[in-house]
Amino acid sequence: MNSSTNYIVHELLCLIVSRGLGSKVIKCAKQNGITGGTIFLGKGTIRNPILEFLDLAEARKEIVLMVAEQTIAYAGLEALNKKFNFNKPNHGIAFSTSVLNIFGAKNLTSNDTKESRGVENPMYNIIFVIVDRGNAESVVEAAKKAGSRGATIVNARGSGIHETSKLFAMEIEPEKEIVLIISENHLTESISSSIRDELQIDEPGNGIIFIQDVNKTYGLY
Repeated sequence: MNSSTNYIVHELLCLIVSRGLGSKVIKCAKQNGITGGTIFLGKGTIRNPILEFLDLAEARKEIVLMVAEQTIAYAGLEALNKKFNFNKPNHGIAFSTSVLNIFGAKNLTSNDTKESRGVENPMYNIIFVIVDRGNAESVVEAAKKAGSRGATIVNARGSGIHETSKLFAMEIEPEKEIVLIISENHLTESISSSIRDELQIDEPGNGIIFIQDVNKTYGLY
């Protein structure tokens, strides 16, 4: 049988919800055939002058990541949308992006590596920016100048060739921040260019930007 016939398309689901809802999202996803997920903490940034005046423009968030076969993933996203009302403002964001391959998940089958099968003309992209801790706000501001309407910031740690320092002869992994920005396709280039210029991303050790197509979205306005 032709190997292409056996090729299984997987999707990565990312849901950004209010703190405390992550476990409920995974419970609902499991009820709809998605076997599990990972939750981590972040903070959202909102462009709202009143909220900024009241110092409420940063909201605590949970980011849920799950992987499933494409048909299950899309059905699961639809069920999650109905349950959590992502179609209503301020109820969260959900999106999916293509996965080339997956290993280490016994309930998911890996494939021979081949070209990913995403949508041909995506309306949105997801921009990931990894910078030293304390620079995320500068990333968000640079993105806003180019038309971004908000972002989610996640704390992390780095261990690349430019990322280690020593304290008392011990290597220390510096704190990092990851900024997730969902961008309309026609704005992606200007947003990423603005971030590159403002943060001097092309200089070694200043950060990394990578961009993926978004296949399905809920909760974007």
